[in-house]
Amino acid sequence: MTRRPAPSSASGRGPARQSRSATGSVATVADAREWLGGIRFSAFTAIMLGLVVLAVLVLTPTVATYVEQRQKIAALTESVQVTEGEIADLERERERWKDPAYITTQARERLYYVKPGEVRFLVIDDLDDATVPNDPEPVSAEVEERESDWIGGLMRSLAGAATAQNAVEITIGQPDEPQPAQTPAP
Repeated sequence: MTRRPAPSSASGRGPARQSRSATGSVATVADAREWLGGIRFSAFTAIMLGLVVLAVLVLTPTVATYVEQRQKIAALTESVQVTEGEIADLERERERWKDPAYITTQARERLYYVKPGEVRFLVIDDLDDATVPNDPEPVSAEVEERESDWIGGLMRSLAGAATAQNAVEITIGQPDEPQPAQTPAP
């Protein structure tokens, strides 16, 4: 067998082209076709490349499912922690309801219960703080007669009392047992 002489290029792959860059230096540019032509694929390389592509295609959905499940587990763990906090709050509330003083306080505040001998007054403050005048007008010493619509004033007063939002309670006395507050009949 005769051997062919080696090509004259530095890479040993074939003739090289030289080009000048903008800075004036000489650069060797290999032809892309010659470079690709020099790559030789064997059957083993093709099979291994196929197996790598197949492994990527098979593992991608599995990895995506794994990541999704880890996110769900993290969300459920956080949900369990929040629920455990709510359970602890409810248990503390249950322990408070075992205290007779707390029960008495709640009955007095929520249900307006009073102890025997106490008198509870519920004062309705239907004026907003912004509408109350700071300096009321002085009371005159003279008696004046004014024309007024007393029926309209009565109706406005009843409507205002029925729709009042602010209420103040006053309790007088301190007997022992809670009782429901008695309200006078209209």
